[in-house]
Amino acid sequence: MINKLHYISQAPDAASHLQAINKILVAGGKWIQLRVKNQTEETVLPIAIAAVKLCEQFGAKLIVNDYPLVALKANAHGVHLGLDDMPVAEARALVGPDMIIGGTANTLAHMQLRADEGADYIGLGPYRFTTTKENLSPVIGLQGYAILMKQTREAGISIPVIAIGGIHPQDIPSLIETGIHGVAISGALSNRNDTADILTGIYNALLQD
Repeated sequence: MINKLHYISQAPDAASHLQAINKILVAGGKWIQLRVKNQTEETVLPIAIAAVKLCEQFGAKLIVNDYPLVALKANAHGVHLGLDDMPVAEARALVGPDMIIGGTANTLAHMQLRADEGADYIGLGPYRFTTTKENLSPVIGLQGYAILMKQTREAGISIPVIAIGGIHPQDIPSLIETGIHGVAISGALSNRNDTADILTGIYNALLQD
């Protein structure tokens, strides 16, 4: 089961990814994506191992961004692959049949590719401009999501779609109306102190469909 709210880890000033993840878990988050960019597998692995242990304490799932072998070695629940990362089929051969694999998409062709590859969910974005991600793909916007989700239904693509990229809690009701399964949020949670209240509001909005 793919959770409706994915937290993408972000290390705020003077804090680590693990501290940021712990904050979200304490507040009630259940699906964490560890996103450590531009580092070696040797650097990311101990962070992933610690993050998996943290998530297990709270009954949450840990997804590793970009590094299939790290996900496997850390016994994570899944791996998320960008458009320029390892193909899903190749990653599946590495991690086995049971690990969750998510794949990024920006167009209908990307979504069809992810479905054909056997991804378990699609991260579709960006919704708006975000400084979190380098080499940002073209912004989709609300109308773009509505069009793409209609096209996926017509194409028979039925795997869960997670909207991602600069999403704020107030965006969620309109996004849900397009037919997406859920949302991925980073900065709107990482940079706030009232995390538990925000998480509760987000989950309530996501369950309105």
